[in-house]
Amino acid sequence: MSSSFEIGPVPVGSGKLFLIAGPCVIESEAHVRKMADAIQRITSDLGVPYIFKASYDKANRTSVKSFRGPGIHEGIAILRRLREATGLPTLTDVHEPGHCAIAAEGVDVLQIPAFLCRQTDLLVAAAETGRAVNVKKGQFVAPGDMKHAVEKVTDSGNSRVFLTERGTTFGYNNLVVDMRSLAIMRKLAPVVFDGTHSVQTPSAANGVSGGQPEFIPLLARAAVAAGVDGIFLEVHDNPAEAKSDGANALDLKNLKPVLESLLAIQTALSPR
Repeated sequence: MSSSFEIGPVPVGSGKLFLIAGPCVIESEAHVRKMADAIQRITSDLGVPYIFKASYDKANRTSVKSFRGPGIHEGIAILRRLREATGLPTLTDVHEPGHCAIAAEGVDVLQIPAFLCRQTDLLVAAAETGRAVNVKKGQFVAPGDMKHAVEKVTDSGNSRVFLTERGTTFGYNNLVVDMRSLAIMRKLAPVVFDGTHSVQTPSAANGVSGGQPEFIPLLARAAVAAGVDGIFLEVHDNPAEAKSDGANALDLKNLKPVLESLLAIQTALSPR
């Protein structure tokens, strides 16, 4: 692995498993705070470093009628207040170069969506904010080719970049995870495994994406066994009523046992 760094109190690439988790989209300030508090209690009990995530705008929804979020100004204000109240580092997606500086005022990590991982202007703008940058591997990109995304960030003067695996297009409306990609990309930067988007069935549910959340624990365990640095999970207290990606979200009540199993695997693999 090429580098390690810190995002607030969270070590990235240090050998200690960390978690990025939260609802797909900001549904309300009260819901964001409820989810952050609940997840923080679980991660604190287990000793797992934690970054809260939620999007102010889901700009790549399947249908134009789908809920997108509160927008950048209200959404970033909500995330800033959350960070100040809880002390948690925060992460959000950015979709346009002009959004990066605004988002950087309220979050610690700017995330480049998978569909946009080759967008040079977006990667450079995110890098130039000085915030850590998480680049999701496109469903259409070979893992080794993510070196170009990493270079666009590092050549812009920002060494705090990591990559996230979220599955590869496998025919229509389906994804598959090639666990080899985790080792390949880890030669480029620290790597996170997205256990919830990897079980998504894109655009397969009549205008929205479906999912197979029963496979989240299985794939996450395999990824930790393969040596990833962190786990990304979209978590919701009522997935059936979630306003985005509920079909592939992890139910909050299942988070603690999933994390416990992941920690057990990492401990078993640690040098004695």
